Amino acid sequence: MSAIDLTPFGLAVGHATDAAGGTGCTVVRGVDAPLRAGVAVLGRATGTRELALLAPGHLVDRVDALLLTGGSAYGLDAAAGVMRWMEERGHGFPVGGGVVPIVPAAVIFDLAPCGRFDARPTPAMAYDACDRARPVVDAQGSVGAATGATVGKLLGPAGAMKGGFGAAVVGEGDGACAALVVVNAFGDVRARGGRIVAVGRAPEGGFVDTRARLAHGGAPPDRYGAADAPPNTTLAVVAVRRPLDRAALGGLVAAADVAQHRRITACGTSFDGDVVFALGPAAPAVALPPGEAVAQKSRAALALALAVERAVWLAAGRDGIPGLADG
Repeated sequence: MSAIDLTPFGLAVGHATDAAGGTGCTVVRGVDAPLRAGVAVLGRATGTRELALLAPGHLVDRVDALLLTGGSAYGLDAAAGVMRWMEERGHGFPVGGGVVPIVPAAVIFDLAPCGRFDARPTPAMAYDACDRARPVVDAQGSVGAATGATVGKLLGPAGAMKGGFGAAVVGEGDGACAALVVVNAFGDVRARGGRIVAVGRAPEGGFVDTRARLAHGGAPPDRYGAADAPPNTTLAVVAVRRPLDRAALGGLVAAADVAQHRRITACGTSFDGDVVFALGPAAPAVALPPGEAVAQKSRAALALALAVERAVWLAAGRDGIPGLADG
C-alpha cells in the first residue's frame, strides 16, 4: 500500500508501538502550526481527555495535537509526553510565563485479547511518537494505537480478527480531505459494496455476520456488561486543507459518522467508545459555498471509508488472532 502524504494538510503523524505488550499510541499534530478541531462522541463507552474545549464558543480555539492511544483509561496518562514535547518547543496556548499545550486524547480498550493487560502506553512513548511524527504516513495496519486492535467480537474477544490503523486522502487541491482511523470495533468491517472482509469467528467454525445476528434476535454474551466490557472503540480523524469554523468541522464529523456506520456493522454501540475528530488550519475561517460544503462532506465520508478498509487489510495477526495481512 502506497504511503499517504499529509503535507498539504499541515499534519504529521507518529506512532509508538509496544509490540511485545500489544499496545501503542499515535500522535496527530500540526507540522509547524496549531489546528482548529471539532469532535463528536458516538459510542457510549469512551475514555477521553480535553474534549470539552472543542465545543463551539470555548475560549481556546486551537489544538496542538491529538493523541490516539491504547491502554484504555490508563493510556490517557501518555498525553503528558505530548505536552512535554510541545512545551519544550514553545508550542501551546500562551499564558503568563509560558505556554499550555492543548492535547485532546481518546483511548481504545486493548487490554485483551492481544498482548498483556498490564502493558499501557507511557508519556515516554507518546513523546517519542510526537518526535517521530512526519507528514508522510507509511506505516498502517497493526501499529501505534492499533497494535492491539481487534474487530468482530459479538461472540467474545477470542473469536475476533485483527483491527488496525488506516489512512486515506480523497480529492485534489484545496478541497481534498484526509482520514486517519484506529479500528478496534465490536462489529465487522465491510468493503465497498457491503462485502464483509473482517468478521467474528464462531467457535464451531465459520463466521458471524454481527448485524444480521443482532437483527434476528442474537445478542452478545451476558457477561458483556460494565464489569467485563469487550475490547472495543474506533477512533477517527478527518482533516481538510481550508480553515473552517467549528460548525463546519462539525458537519464533516457528521459525514464521517455516516461512513463509519456503512463500513463498520454494528458501530457506535454501548460497547464502543467511538470518537470522531475533524481538523483544519487554525487561520481565520472561510465560508464554503453550499455546493462545495456538500462535496467536502462527501469527500470526508469516502476518505474515512477507505481508511477503515485499509486498516484491516493491512493488519497482521498476533496472539492467535488472525489478520487479513497474514494472507
